[in-house]
Amino acid sequence: MVRVRYCDRVPPDATATKARILAAGVEEFAHFGLAGARVDRIAESAAANKRSIYAHFGNKAELFDVVVTHALSEMAQTVPFTADDLGDYAGRLFDYLLRHPSTLRLTVWAQLERPEASRDEIETYRPKVAAIAAAQQAGVITNRRDPADLLALVVAIATSWANASPALRTLASEPDGSAERLAGHREALVAAVHAVTSSPDR
Repeated sequence: MVRVRYCDRVPPDATATKARILAAGVEEFAHFGLAGARVDRIAESAAANKRSIYAHFGNKAELFDVVVTHALSEMAQTVPFTADDLGDYAGRLFDYLLRHPSTLRLTVWAQLERPEASRDEIETYRPKVAAIAAAQQAGVITNRRDPADLLALVVAIATSWANASPALRTLASEPDGSAERLAGHREALVAAVHAVTSSPDR
């Protein structure tokens, strides 16, 4: 999507307290970003104390990294990557972000406040880029674009409506947020991804 810092501090056996902290962190960081978020608000919302947050997740910046990683991991599990049908993937990604707008907001904040690429982040993208390259070699999708470029375009198209100017969104033929408008945009973005990625021989 956009560049975010990943980290490996998410505990595999998160307790109920840790789960509440993560959920509260998603809401806090999505609304205020890293700089504006307050650990005491997260603690209050999670019914936890600040000491437990620092003990389990580290300082505020480290907690932010964990929260972003957690949100994107959940998205990746719910929206499997399909290099052989990138239009379908883009549509499902659009659907997920429509239901979980905080995830997209987190990635925007991460791009602004934690823009440096970490090794963990790079490794999360590597298999997707490799899968696109394999699909290109198989002739399923176009081989006229770099695999990383294609992935960037797919994600950008899938998030284009959410990232569009509110002024532009008011000019759509149906009211912004209506079922008709969302269905129309989804159809358009899937078609756009297919147009960008389809093999000329298919």
